[in-house]
Parts: sequence; structure tokens; C-alpha cells
Amino acid sequence: MVLQRPMYIAPMNDLITPDGIIPNLRAGSKKQALQELARKAAELTGHHERAIFDVLLERERLGTTGVGRGIAIPHGKLSSLPRVMAIFARLERPVDFEAIDEQPVDLMCLLLAPETAGADHLKALARVSRLLRDPALCDKLRGADTADALYALLTHSEASHAA
Repeated sequence: MVLQRPMYIAPMNDLITPDGIIPNLRAGSKKQALQELARKAAELTGHHERAIFDVLLERERLGTTGVGRGIAIPHGKLSSLPRVMAIFARLERPVDFEAIDEQPVDLMCLLLAPETAGADHLKALARVSRLLRDPALCDKLRGADTADALYALLTHSEASHAA
């Protein structure tokens, strides 16, 4: 019998700040959830909310970012953004996100990257995807009701998966 070592998944310390957490996002639809994320991103980046929203909608037109099991990872690129950044939201009530498994979404992690990010954007997307693939972590995120608790879970997580 060969034992497989758990794979370490880096926490999100370099992608997210405590200000980038929305513990109880109120939205009645996918569009409204994306608008709220765009509003928060505009507040944190200084970019225009409409420009961020348009980038997110453009990406959704290519195919849903609802990856299944109640999780969506909307993402896009913006000019003059200094680094890859994330915003995490736990929705008050799940919304239909046209997810690949047709389940409503209640956990969202927005990723924004500079237009010049190249592989860094894809690496961050893969990292967030691996992190949120952990059912135990997602259960904890769904049970947390403060920004501090969510931030701690996302930045101190050592999710392990079979390699």
C-alpha cells in the first residue's frame, strides 16, 4: 500500500485583505451578486464599478464561473491593477448562477488581475479552485458569519487533498 502525502494548498494571504470579505452578501440573482462584487472591488481598487461589472459579465458570457457545489469564481482582468486580488463573499441566500451542476451558489470568490498578469492569473485561479474544493473548508465558510472568521479560514487554511 502506497501512502499519498496530502497536498499543501497555500492560503490566500497574498490575494485577499480583511477589507475584501463580504460575510452576508444580499443578492437575489447572479447579476445582482456580480454587481455587489463589482461595487466592493471598485471601493478597494479605485476602478469604476461599471468597468469591473462589464469585465465580469463579459467573462460569464463565455461560460458560467459557477464551478459546482455552491461555489462561483468570477474573474477578469483590468488595466492598471497593480496585482492579482480577491474578494470573497458568503451570500445570505443562494442564487441561481447557472452553475455546471445546476446548484445555486452561496460562496463566491472574485479574482481580478492586471491585464499583464499572464500565468499569475491562472495560478491564482487554480489555487482558489483547489482551496474551495475542500468540502470541510466550505462547510466552515458557510458556518462563519463574520468577516474576521471568514478571513481567518481563507488565510490560515491548510487544506489537504490526496495527490
